[in-house]
Amino acid sequence: MTNNLPTPPVDSHSMASPESAFDPADLCSQLIRFDTTNHGEGKSAGEKECAEYIASLLQSAGYAPLLLGPSPERTSVVLRVEGRDRTLPGLLVHAHLDVVPAEPEQWSSDPFSGEIADGYVYGRGASDMKDMVAMTLATLLEWAQQGIRPQRDIVVAFVADEEDKGDYGALWLAAEHPELFTGVEAAIGESGGHATLLTAVDGSPVRLYPVAVAERGTLHIRVRAQGTSGHGSRPVPVNAVKILISALERVGQHQWPLTLTPAVKSYIEQTTAALGHRADLETEEGVQLAIETMGAAGTVAAVTIRCSSTPTVLRAGYKVNVIPGTAEADIDIRCLPGTEESTMAVIDSLLGPGITREFLSHQPPTQSDAGSHWFDSMSTALTRHDPDAVVVPYCMGGGTDAKAFAPLGISCFGFAPLGADPEGRTVDGVHGIDERVPVASLRSGQRILRDFLENV
Repeated sequence: MTNNLPTPPVDSHSMASPESAFDPADLCSQLIRFDTTNHGEGKSAGEKECAEYIASLLQSAGYAPLLLGPSPERTSVVLRVEGRDRTLPGLLVHAHLDVVPAEPEQWSSDPFSGEIADGYVYGRGASDMKDMVAMTLATLLEWAQQGIRPQRDIVVAFVADEEDKGDYGALWLAAEHPELFTGVEAAIGESGGHATLLTAVDGSPVRLYPVAVAERGTLHIRVRAQGTSGHGSRPVPVNAVKILISALERVGQHQWPLTLTPAVKSYIEQTTAALGHRADLETEEGVQLAIETMGAAGTVAAVTIRCSSTPTVLRAGYKVNVIPGTAEADIDIRCLPGTEESTMAVIDSLLGPGITREFLSHQPPTQSDAGSHWFDSMSTALTRHDPDAVVVPYCMGGGTDAKAFAPLGISCFGFAPLGADPEGRTVDGVHGIDERVPVASLRSGQRILRDFLENV
């Protein structure tokens, strides 16, 4: 720990009357005021000041947090709260401190003001994911104040670098300090447990709470074509640019087959049933129709019924009249659980001869048991606070720090609960403009989270 730990700048317009001494909305506002922008490729505004602020609050409450990182500016906070029964397997709660860049000129107010207005907390990271950091922190501070110990060990990790590769955050912690997670059997993190408001066939409201039990794998590759360099006026027989473009066209246009993993199938079946539809998943047309009937809940289903391959970056040449001898591209590949080997075999076939590849990021898909007591405990906590909640498992189309912790033998779930706002406000602006989270959802989410952590 360092002395003179930072405090966020005071903004009288951003403060709200707290519901309790440790109001998660107020804490979220304070955390947003730390600029923790992750620019990628190892470049960041730095998570250090935010991590030190959190550690100072925890230390003042009587905890013994650790500040760890591969460099001073890329710091994570890790804490173990010992449970009453230490023979029980432990639980990890992880949330990231970094945020994606914001373009202030496009926002209605300063992205790092943490303004609380109109029933929302505004700012970059409000819902991705300083809301979960705030809810977890509020729970820890309440426990310390009230002398509460959870039933089992709870390991908390507020980590750096999730918005890039995780090399300075979760991946580094898992590789360099696996002992911190000894005895941990399951983990919760983003993204899941949020109230999604839908309308059933009969017009009645449905509050759906998807909990992530799986993630598509993140397989980022760099491909390279070799050819013959020469003068632009004299075509060569082996042109690296032409070879690469043809390969990327095959990869980008490939129609990946419909693949219904258990998590995706359960998500579609249970959601459509809650809406009063009967899903026919025997044909591709039936699957597409089921997804359409799911409304907003169908968005994630649409991107998790297949693998995907998207060329994203191109590099070739340096002068218009020179044929380059090398051309490169980066491809974002996402594979469903159980398909990694077959997916890469298809990619190699599509790339064809004359192309080499290497992994930029190789994080296999994750899959946990929706029938476990962990999932049951999340569902119970949600329905205890919202008796009409419809809790369903789902597969994430993207990825989270779960991929760093799963190789340690930890079952990972996406559970960062947010209750339904009484006036219909919803999370908005994630990775976009005017990012915000409803104050009421934060407060109810923290109650749900605390309930789960105390009773799991």
